[in-house]
Amino acid sequence: MPYSSFDSFDSFDFDLLVVGDANPDVVVGPLDAPLAFGQREQLVATGLLTLGGSAAIMACGAARLGLRVAFAGRVGDDDAGRFVRDALSARGVDTGALRLDPTLPSPLTAVVTRGADRAILTAPGTLADTGPDDVPEVLLTGSRHVHAASYFLMPKLADALPALFRTARVHGATTSLDTNDDPAGRWRSAGLTDLLAVTDILLPNAREALALSGVVDAGHREGGSDADVVAAARELAAAGPLVVVKTGADGALSHDGRTLRRAAPVPVEPRDTVGAGDSFDAGFVAATLSGLGASDALAFAAACGALSTRAHGGTGAQPTWDEAMAATTRNGKNQ
Repeated sequence: MPYSSFDSFDSFDFDLLVVGDANPDVVVGPLDAPLAFGQREQLVATGLLTLGGSAAIMACGAARLGLRVAFAGRVGDDDAGRFVRDALSARGVDTGALRLDPTLPSPLTAVVTRGADRAILTAPGTLADTGPDDVPEVLLTGSRHVHAASYFLMPKLADALPALFRTARVHGATTSLDTNDDPAGRWRSAGLTDLLAVTDILLPNAREALALSGVVDAGHREGGSDADVVAAARELAAAGPLVVVKTGADGALSHDGRTLRRAAPVPVEPRDTVGAGDSFDAGFVAATLSGLGASDALAFAAACGALSTRAHGGTGAQPTWDEAMAATTRNGKNQ
């Protein structure tokens, strides 16, 4: 049994179970010109090998905020997979349910930054084979909250998520989802509709919200207006979840189908925005589990996302609870 370490427990008490992607990120940049082919060599200021994957970064952010976090997913039984496992463990995340696949390589992502934007190239490795068998039921039934990320990168897991979320909710857990980007550009599906019905919190960025809702066609990569984003959040909330939208330099907003809330951006001097949305997710879940109301949780999450940009890579500058709360308080006083 791959999870025999859990089988000896009647229950396993975690605040948060994170399900999804984990991989090494190679982050280089900032590029000051278009990416050049033709065997041209371009020099950039920084390069970093760090932990990546939306789910993995979110898990680390939540652990940094003081939650007891378990991670479920799959990587290769290779140097990259062991790097991922060790990086998660070093940040306080339980990796007992991180399967090492002996036949497939670990995912690997290269991130090229340019200004506030970035290009992301991912070799999926084990992602396509990650499925429901990689998520032990004892963790679903023994965690206060279950979060899933990178929905479109793991089709087997995506198909099973509605059932997994239902199991978690039957046992008293709340649920959240960050779909991240859809490389195929399809975005909307019956399976996703079923999943939103059992999702308590949906955490897209503005462009993702527009594409998921259909308010703005997914092909329009530049996104829509603020009114479009609000309409998208309202439309998605009608499917069931509280919709919490990351709006970058504008802060964040949430919509529960009736009430629109906003959080102002937290001023920082960003060095790298990779993973900021995942740190935001961690902040919102942690704040909600701590009992903060919707407006306070939104402001706290905005602080977590902003503070995470102070260093290169997704996890190097993730804040503690006290750091994020102090930034939230300062930002509120300055409004």
